Amino acid sequence: MKNIDDLVAIDIHTHAGDPCGIHDDDGYAEFQAAMKAYFGGDHDHQPTIAETADYYRDRKIGAIIFTVDSEAETGFNRHPNEMVMEEVAKHSDILMPFASIDPHKGKKGVREARKMIEEYGVKGFKFHPTSQGFYPNDKQWYPLYEEIAAAKCISLFHTGQTGVGAGMPGGMGLKLKYSNPMYIDDVAADFPDMRIILAHPSFPWQEEALSVATHKPNVYIDLSGWSPKYFPPILVRYANSLLKHKVLFGSDWPVITPDRWLSDFEKLDMKEEVVPLILKENARKLLGI
Repeated sequence: MKNIDDLVAIDIHTHAGDPCGIHDDDGYAEFQAAMKAYFGGDHDHQPTIAETADYYRDRKIGAIIFTVDSEAETGFNRHPNEMVMEEVAKHSDILMPFASIDPHKGKKGVREARKMIEEYGVKGFKFHPTSQGFYPNDKQWYPLYEEIAAAKCISLFHTGQTGVGAGMPGGMGLKLKYSNPMYIDDVAADFPDMRIILAHPSFPWQEEALSVATHKPNVYIDLSGWSPKYFPPILVRYANSLLKHKVLFGSDWPVITPDRWLSDFEKLDMKEEVVPLILKENARKLLGI
């Protein structure tokens, strides 16, 4: 990102949509229809990375952008990290990419993480325990965390309920249990030098997430995936006080736009000095930019 001082905010949680067009026959269309029903709005068109960059550039908002590699659990063909990195590089003035690697890829995934770090300068990795079907604290994934931690990169974990599979028969077979933030507490304890972001208000485990972030210095919370008008009061209270330096603005673009999120955020009873911390300064410090 360039001209950081001129940005009004940094969105720590955005999705790359469908930059690669590789989902013809793997059930992804039905999944997207269910996402549209769950979140509302227009999901018939998934914005390209270029369109996303234009949207954020017009609003002077920087954005962390990524896809989710969940091939093992969902069967959806992933967007290759290399393709995402190359497209995002065209818009490096406003976008910064995180990579995503399905932990089930094992040693192959560890090698890919190393490549992302060494060849593309990736600063973070996105995990989605529910759609990837794994307990974050299972030590079989620790070699991947070790690679990430050694490079001082960030791990961003989805927590709580998800719109992925919501409303589909059996929730598309996905298990919510994997995204309890208490499993990530183990990871934070075992990798104290790896910075971790708990994504979203962690319903129905909001208090667990606040507990982990309060107890572990290396754990942060992003506010993506929900309109602020639905934030639990305890989350607002902690963001205004004990965790004011560890809470981050995130939208979950494109399912929730920054325009909607920021409009609803303005209506919260937030302390004046806390607002710039959440919107930009906490992320800027965490990302080292």
